[in-house]
Amino acid sequence: MHRAKLSAVPVLVLAGALLAGCSSTPEADKTATWSPNRIYSEAKDELNSGSYDAAISLFEKLEGRAAGTPLAQQAQIDKAYAQYKSGERAQAISTLDRFMRLHPASPAYDYALYLRGLVNFTDDLGMFSFVTRQDLSERDQKAAKESFESFKELINRFPDSRYTPDARLRMTYIVNSLAQYEVHVARYYYTRGAYLAAVNRAQIAVTDYREVPATEEALYIMVRSYDALGMTQLRDDTQRVLQQNYPQSTFLTQGFKQKETAWWQFW
Repeated sequence: MHRAKLSAVPVLVLAGALLAGCSSTPEADKTATWSPNRIYSEAKDELNSGSYDAAISLFEKLEGRAAGTPLAQQAQIDKAYAQYKSGERAQAISTLDRFMRLHPASPAYDYALYLRGLVNFTDDLGMFSFVTRQDLSERDQKAAKESFESFKELINRFPDSRYTPDARLRMTYIVNSLAQYEVHVARYYYTRGAYLAAVNRAQIAVTDYREVPATEEALYIMVRSYDALGMTQLRDDTQRVLQQNYPQSTFLTQGFKQKETAWWQFW
């Protein structure tokens, strides 16, 4: 009896597995009889209604169904936009890179560059988490720099593109934000007594990013840091540069500002 009970177990398991297999029939593909144009129309409707996952699925079907046609190219770039809107930024970048590699002569290439810059630009808005007092010395600005390079390529290759004016504005924003980032890191080091590190980071803002709002505070941090290090000649030279370029600077009369400069809030 003991053996009979043991041998019955795998039979029951097998029977259960067979029943489960019979009950799990694959769902029919509702797009099987659709034309490529209908698939695209349905995908666009899903995209416009905010159903990004459904749109992505339909665009992928269309890529395979209409392979080698302009409609498949359009589906690919629309899929990248849907991925971007759904928060799948890595997938969106991958899709755009593939599109640009496969279709270097596409009339939508300028849009692909713009969208690639936009994906990284949006991702980089997290750089302003200094408002939440995160440790700025550990933040990475890779996304901002990649966004800048995409917009730069767009402007250089397609100066008359409809997307170029907006790309120029975003490039200015990125340059300002990168400089401001260096200043905040410099200030972070200064407040912790790491004066040489503060000088080095402030110097980056001054030399690498010209004519940006952050330069004024960068120079002031350098003045204060040189003073703390006992480098009086460098302190005086830097202070003269600060006074010449910013004669009305409040840093020299009031010190560090109590509130963060809101230059970036215009976007």
